[in-house]
Amino acid sequence: MNSAKHKLKYIVFDTLTTMLAWTLFVIFRQIHIIGNAEVYFTHQYFLALLVLPFFWLTLYYFSGYYKDIYRKSRQLEFWNTFFVVIIGSIILFFAIILDDYILQYKFYYLSFFALFSFQFVLTYIPRLILTSHTHKQIQKGVIGFNTLMIGSWKNAYKYYTLLNRKPKLSGNNFLGFINVQKQIYSKLHHEIPHLGGLKELIDLIELHKIEEVIIAIESEEKELMKKILTKLTFQNLSIKATPNVYDVITGLVKISSIYGIPLMELRKSLMPTWEETLKRAMDLVISILGLVLLFPLFLFVGFGVAFTSKGAIFYSHERIGLHGKPFTIYKFRSMVKDAEANGPRLSSDNDPRITKFGKFLRKTRLDELPQFYNVLIGDMSLVGPRPERLFYIKQIALRNPLYYRIFKVRPGITSWSSIKVGYTETIEQMNKRLHYDLIYIENMSIVLDIKILLHTVITVLKGEGK
Repeated sequence: MNSAKHKLKYIVFDTLTTMLAWTLFVIFRQIHIIGNAEVYFTHQYFLALLVLPFFWLTLYYFSGYYKDIYRKSRQLEFWNTFFVVIIGSIILFFAIILDDYILQYKFYYLSFFALFSFQFVLTYIPRLILTSHTHKQIQKGVIGFNTLMIGSWKNAYKYYTLLNRKPKLSGNNFLGFINVQKQIYSKLHHEIPHLGGLKELIDLIELHKIEEVIIAIESEEKELMKKILTKLTFQNLSIKATPNVYDVITGLVKISSIYGIPLMELRKSLMPTWEETLKRAMDLVISILGLVLLFPLFLFVGFGVAFTSKGAIFYSHERIGLHGKPFTIYKFRSMVKDAEANGPRLSSDNDPRITKFGKFLRKTRLDELPQFYNVLIGDMSLVGPRPERLFYIKQIALRNPLYYRIFKVRPGITSWSSIKVGYTETIEQMNKRLHYDLIYIENMSIVLDIKILLHTVITVLKGEGK
């Protein structure tokens, strides 16, 4: 499959329909709004014809329309197109149409309705045709996705036969299955190759370029679900599970149906594309403003650290961030020089390593200010699970393998767990903080981020940091 070529088809049609929609709107406007007897095209029209496709394609991109180009739902496609076109039409109305000279106020409503109608109808019809054609190609087996079945007994065999029934195929090109228990023999053994066990899972995904995984384990094997999800944490593929494991993964899935076959789909993205884009934009704007406007405060804290204890002003250390990649975090030093010379050690309220000025910094969270730089370069976000050291990550993950799920998002300067738990003194407290981090991840939204930021500001102003 050539997904880039297929995506280009949508982009080309979106570009052409945008140009056609604008042309029809200009003709409609001149005849029915302005009242011209003859239609003519000005240089503004030709300029708009060049600029508007970029405007609309940008909106479509940020809405996430060009993601998962082969697995589109026609119903969701309709509503995605509808709402994006409404937003775009409102923007264009206030930017261009509102300055028009009109004879009657109702012509404003007529102009907006015409602009929306031309754009929506002309955009949606080619999309519907392309998507319907793609669905038919999948059902005929022309388009397929390299798929791995996890499971080897009755459930796995049942869903394998359902997904491969004629005449409508699911698009799953099964390359084989892996077993989760020692026994591997089943009816499935006669249909597709047995590729190995859970230990080989990641290697098999890379070797066979797997695009989709279907987890079809038995009811008595449900305890393995956490282990499987942990192994798949960093894999960029579609993950579906059979309904009998729903109670294990409640909150991590959405119900989907492939041609009448119910499966639970684990979300690849934790936020809609437009929210992900807005979240990153907020990170950039606020971090830049923070570094510029709070520069006097940076100087005050820097002098305070330098004059109250020996050592460097800044503290830097390796932490683990997005997708499990290490990065260097920066903070104002709040402990004595060489505080961890004897190895990693969690701090406590009465930790003698914390300087007097350091206690003030921790109470007010001012020691975190240099992390605006980490946010600016993309290592961190304003809001997200606090980044931890690998030494402690291994200990927490032994108790709760779901810890690795927090690597799906950028770590943050502040988080809900920081507000609820604060600095941690023990592994038990770190595990408690993980509970809040996982809840945050499954409920991520711009609104929630804003609430957490406001709580953090209040905490800083009151000096109530834990």
